[in-house]
Amino acid sequence: MQKQNKTEEEIRELVSKYSSLIFRISYCILCNSADAEDAVQETFLRYLTKAPEFTSEEHRKAWLIKVSANVSKNMLMFRLRRETVNLEDVEDIGIDERDYETFELIMSLPAKHKIVMTLYYVEGYKSKEIAEIIGISEEAVRKRLQKGRELLKNEIEKERLTCLNEKSENI
Repeated sequence: MQKQNKTEEEIRELVSKYSSLIFRISYCILCNSADAEDAVQETFLRYLTKAPEFTSEEHRKAWLIKVSANVSKNMLMFRLRRETVNLEDVEDIGIDERDYETFELIMSLPAKHKIVMTLYYVEGYKSKEIAEIIGISEEAVRKRLQKGRELLKNEIEKERLTCLNEKSENI
């Protein structure tokens, strides 16, 4: 990898443009704001020290997403993972109000489904793009999307049953 000389202005522009996206990806994997902030910093640090020459802005964006996902996954191995997620933090990470409910549901999924579901449903990537970004086959992306949808459907059905049971008890 060949290092690029980056001006302070280019770095500020890049951070401004991608920090919210990288934070959402990291938060999705780590389920913790403080850890996600650390992952964002580590991602940009790696960009400054190791980034290759990019063929396009999309190539740069894909590289940042992949690095942030890898950094976040590595952090899971070394840090005690918290069992609970403070969903109030989610409101502050740049999720559009109409996507908040979707993101909240995605947060309940296992890590390997979270990243794929977030990139597909919240960030709007196609399965082929996701495959390239996170380094798995397109078929694996489609399988993870399918399994993620099944898990979400089961979760929604459980919530509905709980709601119905509570209502019938109150009658």
